[in-house]
Amino acid sequence: MKLKKNGSYTLNRKSKGKPNGKKPAPEEKKLYLEPEYTKSRITDFEFKELVMLPREIDLNEWLASNTTTFFHHINLQYSTISEFCTGESCQTMAVCNTQYYWYDERGKKIKCTAPQYVDFVMSSVQKLVTDEDVFPTKYGKEFPNSFESLVKKICKYLFHVLAHIYSSHFKETLALELHGHLNTLYIHFILFIREFNLVDPKETTIMDDLTEVLCTTSGSVSSNGGGNGGGGGGNGSSSSGSSSSAGAQNHVKER
Repeated sequence: MKLKKNGSYTLNRKSKGKPNGKKPAPEEKKLYLEPEYTKSRITDFEFKELVMLPREIDLNEWLASNTTTFFHHINLQYSTISEFCTGESCQTMAVCNTQYYWYDERGKKIKCTAPQYVDFVMSSVQKLVTDEDVFPTKYGKEFPNSFESLVKKICKYLFHVLAHIYSSHFKETLALELHGHLNTLYIHFILFIREFNLVDPKETTIMDDLTEVLCTTSGSVSSNGGGNGGGGGGNGSSSSGSSSSAGAQNHVKER
């Protein structure tokens, strides 16, 4: 069983001013980076210790347990703002300067609204985590050889959902007073995927500004490196390599 494959390509826009001599509009201020909101957490627990592989625990068991938990928590977090994420308000699955596309089992590129994309993600992940051949729960059942690569794809898609919540629905999250929950979930998830190198750093670059603010006080590793987990290199689909939020506004990326 395979998770639907994602791809990417980059479309560069000219960074020069408009023909009338005016400079491009400045990047919109990111509310989720305001200090009064970034300091909000539901716990001050040392998440770096929480994500580390415990002794005598099988790596795949640890990845399976945490991946399933993150799937449920991120799905729950998205459900709190789902009524605001509609085909009209979110006509594309956008995160800052990046627009994501879904690719079906035939590799066909599908342009969809944000709620459609999230539904594709959650439906696909739900099928995987409840498949005994992929996420075995019975004693003695072996994990498939492709397990780690599937976990990487799942984590990549879950990151897209988290990033969309911040990028497009942080105001609603604030109104619901759930930003502390969102920040805590984000920190835990980012430190987990870094510990085991589950998502290519290029894929998460788009949220590096938030990651730096939230994770530098939460036992984070450097933004381009992982911890000492057993994972290999990231399996992200990003091909842009943009490394700073300041320059990001001069590029329109599609994935």
